[in-house]
Amino acid sequence: MIGYPLDHLYEEVAFLAYHFHWDYDTIMNMEHRERQQWCDEVSKINKKLSSEETKSISEI
Repeated sequence: MIGYPLDHLYEEVAFLAYHFHWDYDTIMNMEHRERQQWCDEVSKINKKLSSEETKSISEI
């Protein structure tokens, strides 16, 4: 059985810790799918905010 790549795990932990200020144990105690879902949700928010900033700048 091949495990989840360690570099991806570090990216998920860093991403969630940065955005939510959750501690390491909280993030690591999540199931992989839940951690991945939270990362996806934060990414959607970031893309939406980035898109809104671009629209505001272009409207000037």
